[in-house]
Amino acid sequence: MANEVKRVLFVNSEMVPYLPDSPIALSTRALGQGIQEKRMEIRSFMPRYGLINERKNQLHEVIRLSGMNIIIDDVDRPLIIKVASLPSARMQVYFIDNDDFFRRKALYRDAEGKCFKDNGERAIFFARGVLETVKKLRWSPDVIHCSGWISHVLPLYLKKCYKDDPIFSSSKVVLSLFDDIQAEPFEENLSDLILFQGAEKSDVALLDKPDGINLAKLAIEYSDGVTMACDNVPEELRAFAKAKGLPVMDYDKTAVLDGSFIDRYHSFYSNL
Repeated sequence: MANEVKRVLFVNSEMVPYLPDSPIALSTRALGQGIQEKRMEIRSFMPRYGLINERKNQLHEVIRLSGMNIIIDDVDRPLIIKVASLPSARMQVYFIDNDDFFRRKALYRDAEGKCFKDNGERAIFFARGVLETVKKLRWSPDVIHCSGWISHVLPLYLKKCYKDDPIFSSSKVVLSLFDDIQAEPFEENLSDLILFQGAEKSDVALLDKPDGINLAKLAIEYSDGVTMACDNVPEELRAFAKAKGLPVMDYDKTAVLDGSFIDRYHSFYSNL
């Protein structure tokens, strides 16, 4: 793909200023803006968590993109798309919303610190919501860059369920791994819940043990390149990516601090 990358789709778990500062939220904001400043066209997506203040951040629903239902485990759930602008960066951010999954006033854990029992379903809804919305936008990304564990379902869907769609037929997936891997198990039947058109049980065998490490491995399996986006990503995941023969970009703290990590990602995209 050398020198051909013109459009990058960012699929993020978090981003400032919509959520508090965190390594993921800061990195995704800086990377999106930096790549856009290199004259690439970008689109950014994240979940519309209940913690996000819609009035303060001026979110509004995009009626022409909303309105479809996503079926998971035989339950129809409406997909709501909202958008907000960051004038200082000339960026728009799209939000995937649904009352059942994203209105609670927390990201992934309840008031007692326990992971939500439906986190797996939330990741499924988010992935399918992003891909269906991009189809409606009729916007073909050269690279889809996934950051944060809740984006880890998307690579499977892209390569198994949407691979023949002309919107995505040439898209490459970059997976950035952070230290946000969920330690607690997901739903016991996650390997059944995740199945969708074109994806079969054998494609998700890793989820026979439905934990965060195996969901990350599933994302790696269907990605075209993997980056270590912090210095304490489990070594097991780096080794898994290397064993698959994928390009792997290691974490460089100096590059993050001086801003040159934008150039590193730009080069990584171009050499997939």
